[in-house]
Amino acid sequence: MDNFKYYTPTEVIFGRGVEDKTGETAAKYGKRALLVFGKGSVVKSGLLSRVEASLKDAGVEYKEFGGAQPNPTLSHAEEGVKEAVSFGADMIIGVGGGSAIDTAKGIAHGAANPGTPLWDIWTKKVPLNKSLPVGAVLTMPAAGSEMSDSAVLTNETVGKKSGINTDFNRCAFAIVNPELGMTLPKYQLAAGVTDIMMHTMERYFIPDSDCDLTDEIAEGLLRTVIKNGALLLEAPNDYHAMSEVFWASSLSHNNLTECGRGKDFSVHKLGHALSLRFGVTHGASLAAVWGSWAEELYQECLPRFARFARKVWNVKESDDKAAAKAGIDKTVEFFKSIGMPVSLSGLNIKVSDEDIRELALDATMKDTVKLSRIRPLDAAAVEKIYRRAM
Repeated sequence: MDNFKYYTPTEVIFGRGVEDKTGETAAKYGKRALLVFGKGSVVKSGLLSRVEASLKDAGVEYKEFGGAQPNPTLSHAEEGVKEAVSFGADMIIGVGGGSAIDTAKGIAHGAANPGTPLWDIWTKKVPLNKSLPVGAVLTMPAAGSEMSDSAVLTNETVGKKSGINTDFNRCAFAIVNPELGMTLPKYQLAAGVTDIMMHTMERYFIPDSDCDLTDEIAEGLLRTVIKNGALLLEAPNDYHAMSEVFWASSLSHNNLTECGRGKDFSVHKLGHALSLRFGVTHGASLAAVWGSWAEELYQECLPRFARFARKVWNVKESDDKAAAKAGIDKTVEFFKSIGMPVSLSGLNIKVSDEDIRELALDATMKDTVKLSRIRPLDAAAVEKIYRRAM
């Protein structure tokens, strides 16, 4: 087991109706909140008004800032920084899914460092030494941003989708009511289930890792998401199943399932390039390429893929190669069964040869970064994976 640091300071308030506790929770961290949300679903559902009433009752002043995009943008976060500074916000609260919360994190970093270009912070050209507290009122299980140390923004000007990992991304608090996920469209819920699984799988397929407890936690989380995610697509009002998936979403991306071995996230790099170029849903982009990524690399990480097959999918094959292949097939079949694409054609996009080459260059930062801890993948190898995914 490798050395590791595990830091999860987020105060989680979980259960039915807990959005009414937003005010009393937020009041411990500040008195003036910028509320960051998306295109209006939280307004139409009445959630935003309930959150605002709770803040008002607790004596917390607030200002609305809507318009967060499904793939959150730098320009929108920069607008939010101006709003936060003008309002004198001392905390930022994201109301929605990962996009609203990631946007809130970007605004918090920029507002705490006025005058410093946010992209300079994001690309670590300027060190991030302070930020504002961020709260989350979560509406869907997927990104896990409510407990993670990561956030992703797209810089439309330079055409780059990039993440930043820092302890300043850790939310001060997260309000998590699983009931809020019951009205999600099936496709969005399926994409969320995929993202949750991928956050743990990107930490699982690490060669030569020997972390029994971390493995057991990861495998149990994956089995839980597979079981309850499938149930939710048939019965979205099943509170127990929704609760399990929401909690798995938080635990899958708060670094718990990487303790002792770290992470990889090469599949995310492939997916980010697709989302940037074609605007596809994040979870769908991951499902579309995972099978091809696994087929390319599984024989060089055979014990991990074989264990995954046996422990997560109950594969009975005694031969490691046969078991590993069966586990890959079952994973791809599961994605397909919940309505996720398992190829680039399934994303309903037209991908040319030139697109494939550009995607590979985007994923590898113009062939300056090699992906995967199993085997370093340069742009040519990544191009091969994309072509296999066609």
